[in-house]
Amino acid sequence: MNFDFGAVLSQWPMLLNGLALTLGMTLLATLLGTVLGIACGWARAHGAPALRWLVGIYVEVVRNTPYIIQLFFIFFGLPAVGIHLSATTASVLSLILNLAAYASEITRAGIDNTPRSQIEAAESLALNRWQIFTRVVLPPALGRVWPALVSQVIIIMLGSAVCSQISTEELSFNANLIASRTFRNVEAYIVAAVIYLLAAIAVRQILNWVGPRFIYRRPG
Repeated sequence: MNFDFGAVLSQWPMLLNGLALTLGMTLLATLLGTVLGIACGWARAHGAPALRWLVGIYVEVVRNTPYIIQLFFIFFGLPAVGIHLSATTASVLSLILNLAAYASEITRAGIDNTPRSQIEAAESLALNRWQIFTRVVLPPALGRVWPALVSQVIIIMLGSAVCSQISTEELSFNANLIASRTFRNVEAYIVAAVIYLLAAIAVRQILNWVGPRFIYRRPG
């Protein structure tokens, strides 16, 4: 087999645009999905019974159904009730809801492991529940689960390749388009795989740098 990567790499603007959309969707999903996941994690740990039950259903449904079914439900199912979303919007929404479900269980594990003595010390300082959660419970909880949360973000970024099935023009969509135009399928997918690999490594390094500096307090 004679490889011709030049035919694929000559389409670098398409690859770059696809990568930019992939990273953009990942960024939005990470920010909003993590916030929603933290809220759901708190609800499952300390919420009212009815709230814990509702959030539990959401988490179990998302974690036990294929992501592509969730994507199709949002993009093809919601129009049946009058909600029409673009492919990109549907993709971002599905990524947010998927990440939030997993982040909820990850953050709940960190919240549940908060020593009771820390909470009692905060209460003795007359901090309210919001201050206790955001200043005493959440930062060390995120520190304990940050590696797992980062891994879940990487999974979401790689899983965004499925969004090409509804014509979202992210990296895998453009790689497929290049392959169909150049008839260099193997080369196109090798290039896409390398880009995904490098992007995953870069995102992991960035999040591992950002976490202890801006999200939680590193012990010591």
